[in-house]
Amino acid sequence: MPSPLSLPDEPSVDDARGVVTAIRGSVVDACFSNHLPALNNALKAGKVIIEVVAHQSPTSVRGIALTSTQGLSRGAVIIDTGLPLRVPVGTRLLGRMLNVFGEAIDGGASLAGGEWRSIHQPPLPLARRSAGMAMFETGIKAIDLLSPLQRGGKAGMFGGAGVGKTVVIAELIHNMAGRYQGVSLFCGIGERCREAEETYREMRASGVLDKAVLVFGQMNEAPGARFRVGHAALSMAEYFRDTEKQDVLLLIDNIFRFIQAGTEVSGLMGRIPSRVGYQPTLATELAELEERIASSPTNAITSVQAVYVPADDFTDPSASHTFSHLSASVVLSRKRAAQGFYPAIDPLASNSKMLNPAVVGQRHYQVALAVRRTLAEYEELKDIIAMLGLEELSAADRRTVNRARRLERFLTQPFFATEQYTGQPGRWVSLEQTLAGCERILADRYADVPEQALYMLGAIDEAKLDAGVDQA
Repeated sequence: MPSPLSLPDEPSVDDARGVVTAIRGSVVDACFSNHLPALNNALKAGKVIIEVVAHQSPTSVRGIALTSTQGLSRGAVIIDTGLPLRVPVGTRLLGRMLNVFGEAIDGGASLAGGEWRSIHQPPLPLARRSAGMAMFETGIKAIDLLSPLQRGGKAGMFGGAGVGKTVVIAELIHNMAGRYQGVSLFCGIGERCREAEETYREMRASGVLDKAVLVFGQMNEAPGARFRVGHAALSMAEYFRDTEKQDVLLLIDNIFRFIQAGTEVSGLMGRIPSRVGYQPTLATELAELEERIASSPTNAITSVQAVYVPADDFTDPSASHTFSHLSASVVLSRKRAAQGFYPAIDPLASNSKMLNPAVVGQRHYQVALAVRRTLAEYEELKDIIAMLGLEELSAADRRTVNRARRLERFLTQPFFATEQYTGQPGRWVSLEQTLAGCERILADRYADVPEQALYMLGAIDEAKLDAGVDQA
């Protein structure tokens, strides 16, 4: 079954033909004499692909072009394909890099033929959803301890520009590929072409590409293409979940670019903007995407999403609306990045619905609570230390500061994704090793060990060699 891009120029039914009546940037109006295309249908005018977004009258429609409208003119013939935009699905996609139309952009063979599905699919009904609460271990200490991910849940990586969201996503791809038995699907929304090329090359070099699919709507593409690439990726993910019966790890970078593309489309359509200039339909459009990420009784789609926070303002509508859909929020802090704590995860702002003794167990819950309490007390003492010095604190407060500074350094970790830049081998750290390390620090077993001995290591046992002491 061919994609809309490969449909014949001459339709079999004259009723499917219309005429372009107006072009304003990416907005195209068309008139059909005896036929009105359905909403979300793909229209074709030469090489331009247009998606119907509104009915203007009983004979005219308004659409958003998903490709450049250069060369398109009033009076041009436009054809209703009779189908919504579709993408290929199935195991033949593994190891491939695609665009929003399902075309291969990796220089490989064409994906014409086989099964194609509409990018517009209803979410899984509530009666068919699974409500399991199994933890999804990542091998990253700060995430597994303080904001554990849920299998079949949605986790967000929040942060401003340059704090490390894409690096954490890249590390998750590396860590999950070897240990994760399902399919990894990377969706780049508004990605720079450099990031897309690097992601593809790194996945191929690490040998995980044969279990992954990459879908990109790049930054230079039309807003309509960037707005629909997330839906295209979800149609592929749903096929693996429902038909192939495989778990899917869906990595999205960046949800803000999806919202931004929706803002551009809304502005082009002439809609009155809402708060801070966003589209009035922001909540609906985000829900249409997010609600398709769900678990069936047999298999799950687990999503990790990078979310750019404009000007580090977490009250921005794009960030606040995204928060409501997530089971875990990992907040990256510019302040911690400036201090050299990588990953720059804010332990007090990050949270997860999984961090409950009934889900993760009493030990994990108590350790995470103690770590948070210690770091929160240290945060309160920082002003006193800055004004009066550490010597003016009580003995109990000095012990708290001692533990907190060592916990901060222990929660840093060298990444496989940054080996070529730091020259330091990456580390996978199990949850058991993370809990054991935090328990020892909280019990003051490392009170006499230099702070720097706990910086940028994996399991805490590595610090013994640096410190020259045995804390067993």
